[in-house]
Amino acid sequence: MTTNMAILCVDDERIVLNSLETQLRSYYGHKYQLEFAENANEGIEVLDELSSSGHYIVVVISDWLMPGMRGDEFLIEVHRRLPKTINIMLTGHADPSAVKNARENANLYECICKPWDAKYLTNIIDKALQEHAHSFLN
Repeated sequence: MTTNMAILCVDDERIVLNSLETQLRSYYGHKYQLEFAENANEGIEVLDELSSSGHYIVVVISDWLMPGMRGDEFLIEVHRRLPKTINIMLTGHADPSAVKNARENANLYECICKPWDAKYLTNIIDKALQEHAHSFLN
């Protein structure tokens, strides 16, 4: 994997984004470009910018309960634009029907509850990347 591969994290709480950045940077170093957005609309802008600059967005981690567009709706849009991207929901308030919606319409890989364990999160990301590595190479 090269640095033209990116992980995008979307959450309306800055403290969550800061924690994710610390944990992911500590674990992955500079193996992936890490990007962060505070809402779904900003997340879509980041996706578009990364895609147009030749980056592969390999993982999107999104909160569910955010102002404006909810996480399941955002991940459905991510899947529509980038069907190979691995989608993970990281939330403390996911409605079961929203998780089901994301599984069915956004190819949701995993739903992880807050507060999360950093090692568990990176294990899930690694497992997903290993399982789907072939799709990023084609």
